[in-house]
Amino acid sequence: MDTLLAICALVCGIVGLLGAIIPILPGTILSYVGLICAYFTSTSTLSQGQLWLWGAISAIAKLLDYILPGYFSKMFGGSRAGVVGATVGVIAGMFLLGPLGIILGPFAGAVIGEMLNQNQPIEKAIVVGAGSLLSFFVGTGLKLIVGGFLMYYIWNDLIVMIQQIW
Repeated sequence: MDTLLAICALVCGIVGLLGAIIPILPGTILSYVGLICAYFTSTSTLSQGQLWLWGAISAIAKLLDYILPGYFSKMFGGSRAGVVGATVGVIAGMFLLGPLGIILGPFAGAVIGEMLNQNQPIEKAIVVGAGSLLSFFVGTGLKLIVGGFLMYYIWNDLIVMIQQIW
């Protein structure tokens, strides 16, 4: 059972890190599930306090992932149309342009959303698009940091078991 839990922990941790970049995957949540799997192995040194702390941090990171685009869009003068456009742009960009679309999609979507709904001049729409792009980088960075720490704890918790196997 320990081997299965260890494999699940590592897979969830790695896929969780990928989820920090790929919007469809719930990155921090998957990484946290990996930490829980590592906790239930017989060689675990993780405490319940660590689980609660990282659970809260993961939930906050996930919540901020939803809040940041709207916040940055509003901060840069955007409307709801810009926020919706950025969201649609992430999804469309990912399917049309792959990894590059994940970066360019929110920008293009916010610009198009602002121009269509508010009839904004292109300069203002580009500023809102830049805010959307900035929120993507901030959110992705936050998720990568949280996922990286979770992966560190998963690996450190499983290293004893891995050393016993080898």
